[in-house]
Amino acid sequence: MVLLSTMVFASVASAGIVVSIDKSAQRMTVTVDGVKKYYWPVSTGARGYTTPSGTFQPFRMEEEHFSEEWDDAPMPNSVFFTQQGHAIHGSLATRNLGRPVSHGCVRLSPANAKTLYNLIEKRGIYSTKIIIQDRGSAKVATNASAGKKSGKKSKTKMSPLWKLYD
Repeated sequence: MVLLSTMVFASVASAGIVVSIDKSAQRMTVTVDGVKKYYWPVSTGARGYTTPSGTFQPFRMEEEHFSEEWDDAPMPNSVFFTQQGHAIHGSLATRNLGRPVSHGCVRLSPANAKTLYNLIEKRGIYSTKIIIQDRGSAKVATNASAGKKSGKKSKTKMSPLWKLYD
């Protein structure tokens, strides 16, 4: 048991990129070669849509991804870290950053998602570790309020969303 935890910590320490997400603070810190480079607001899972805690190895990246589960919602610059489909990705819902309102993914602003995606793409997914923790209690939106429709029509063009990030 001690050997396993030593291996995990050694692996995290040797990673070139460490993406740390604090669910209670709704913040992401990106450390590159031991130096903190970025500190960004995020949105993690709303009540009933948990973002998993733990240490993860990203295994897939897609610059132009659309959710198969959530009405083809755009997920630009996706970095997938679970086989269940959890990813770090861009979102146009920037007014909600800093609040746990996602369906379990980790949302970033489009510009920050692009920066992270490019960094991981350059350094490699095997040089990257994702650590997700809950260091306290966050205010969590309920499913009803997180998924409630306002009745207003969106003026945002949803496709091709990824072209907004170049």
